[in-house]
Amino acid sequence: MSRLRIKAGKKAYEIIRDGGFRFDDISTYFGAAVGPRWLVASGFDLTLLTRGLLGRSRPVHLIGSSAGAWRFAAWIQPQAVESYRRFMDAYISVCFTRQDTPATILKKFTGILGSYIEDDALPFALANKRYRLSVITARSRGLVASEMLPLQKSALAVCFALNFVSRSHLFRFAERVVFYNGAKPPPFCFQPGFRGRYVRLNEINIKHAVMASGAIPLVVAGVKNIFGAPDGVYRDGGLIDYHLSHQFAEKEDDLVLFFHHEERIIPGWLDKKIKRRAPDEQTLNNVVMVFPSQSFVDRLPEGKIPDRDDFLTHIDDPNRRIENWRKAASLSAPLGEEFLELLESGRLREIVEKM
Repeated sequence: MSRLRIKAGKKAYEIIRDGGFRFDDISTYFGAAVGPRWLVASGFDLTLLTRGLLGRSRPVHLIGSSAGAWRFAAWIQPQAVESYRRFMDAYISVCFTRQDTPATILKKFTGILGSYIEDDALPFALANKRYRLSVITARSRGLVASEMLPLQKSALAVCFALNFVSRSHLFRFAERVVFYNGAKPPPFCFQPGFRGRYVRLNEINIKHAVMASGAIPLVVAGVKNIFGAPDGVYRDGGLIDYHLSHQFAEKEDDLVLFFHHEERIIPGWLDKKIKRRAPDEQTLNNVVMVFPSQSFVDRLPEGKIPDRDDFLTHIDDPNRRIENWRKAASLSAPLGEEFLELLESGRLREIVEKM
């Protein structure tokens, strides 16, 4: 039984069914804000990296928020595979205690970034010819910017209530800021429905932008006044762009690759409990989404994909969590090769499902 399922939007489905899927047609690889769930994407990522399957004929946009941005920051490093593995090891190994605060967690997360993003390599990373990194962050507004947890929590509660009515209310509480690498911002920043700003990445702000993109509200302290961007407190980009909420394809026949951890796609962090909230057909039109089958998930430690709750569940026994996460990453290692086998055998067109 296959460890993978593949779903595709209308245009992408037609391309795959016609046998036309090519890696050279992928214009964007998207990484969602999924916390530790990204570990099941590690094998897929490393297969694409080691084989050099993306960006061969044109630069590919690597667009992510939170964990997605953290993954892709490794992709642009001069020694990308080694950088990615260092990131994975540091991420799995980090430990927290009951005494940790948002400020101390920010410090520990910053240490993770420092383990795989080397200052001396930044000029080369930002000059990468194959990959164009875009990091999505949320610039806090009003009391969402407060580091006093009761005030921040109250503001987010109001934000949740208004977001239940319409996602447009999110922008009263946070502004989307996209930090991008390259001569110009990624195409989605110029779409009519885009709301926010874009700021070019440089050697000074890249680590701060990547860290801010993973600064989970109420859990991690925000990152203040990022160089080159408007002053303010920057938090997790998933607050606005949690999974997938944009049409990332620039051209009609472009494909957008998306390795996800589950079948459901949730636009924003506060939409998790709103079952009706989902991306529209146009947003998904060019998307090829790869995700683990339930039979695969059932074989993982504790029968589930690693998630943020594991930190608390095993806070008094971090070695148990670390062991589980390492095993989950190890079991996920063949998923990239399995996708290639589906493609090369022609079975991809047989098993692809419509979104």
